[in-house]
Amino acid sequence: MIREATRERRAKKLKNRVWWGAFLCFLAAASWGAMFPVAHAAFVHIDPFYFTIIRYGSVTLLLCAILFWREGKEAFRLEGRGLSLWGYGTMAFTVYNLFIFWGEDLLGAPGVMTASIMESLMPMISILIGWMIFKKRPQPFTLGCVLVSLIGAVLVITKGDIGAFLGAAGQVFPSTLIFIAVIGWVIYTMGGSKYRSWSVLRYSTLSCLLGTVTAVVITVGATLFGYLSVPSAESIRAAGPHLLFMILFPGIIALLGWNIGVSILSPLNALLFINFVPVTTLVVSIFQGNGITVFDLLGTVLIIISLVANNISLRMSQKVEAKRPVQTHFRERTS
Repeated sequence: MIREATRERRAKKLKNRVWWGAFLCFLAAASWGAMFPVAHAAFVHIDPFYFTIIRYGSVTLLLCAILFWREGKEAFRLEGRGLSLWGYGTMAFTVYNLFIFWGEDLLGAPGVMTASIMESLMPMISILIGWMIFKKRPQPFTLGCVLVSLIGAVLVITKGDIGAFLGAAGQVFPSTLIFIAVIGWVIYTMGGSKYRSWSVLRYSTLSCLLGTVTAVVITVGATLFGYLSVPSAESIRAAGPHLLFMILFPGIIALLGWNIGVSILSPLNALLFINFVPVTTLVVSIFQGNGITVFDLLGTVLIIISLVANNISLRMSQKVEAKRPVQTHFRERTS
């Protein structure tokens, strides 16, 4: 009886932990999906560059305070990894954040869905990067899923008119910026595996700190050369609610919540929650009154189907691989 009660308590505790991890991953993905329409509304008052450095300057200060409280001043030592950490941080908090919002702003209202769809392509882009750089050839089914997801992205970005899209330089350039931004975040995510001896909080904080410094230098330099102007106090005040949301949810809560959720559920299980990014963007955009086309809906559905199908395929492959040694051992014993 005592053993059964203990097992039940452990099972309940594990189940609660899984639900907590799922909630954190859902919250992170929903926050990332909502940040594009929220940012679009903020760009009426403030440009994407100052929007980014104000947002992540605040996030950096909060993360540094949390890291100092949790791990002390020793956690701020770079341990000879400063250059690589700066590189990864620049990919995430300069290349990704500056480029994706710059591109979204240049595209106007259509940039909201374009940025969101590009974000949801991250798992597929990471597969292609692993193939090209690390020679990890994906399975044919995975390649098929990548192709379907890319078709979905093309439908959303071009609104079904590829010829008109290619003929409009004003659309190609910002779309390229968004694509480069997404690649930057994928590189940052892959770089996290090199810091497994560090806590998630430490890697997130120090990379955010160094990457944000780069973004500040670029923004200040562009201002000095006359490409940007410092936003007025009134503009910052008008964008205040949007900045507060971006700092708390897609910033602090999503960044830490996602990493904690992944550690509970595993990357494979957490990957499914990426599906909520374009869905949340669609819902928020509809409430804001932004136009949604049939190509936005169709492209989003194709990407979600490809992500779910590839995730299921990976699960089945892992189960087969897990059973194979057992089956081999059984045959050896019976022969």
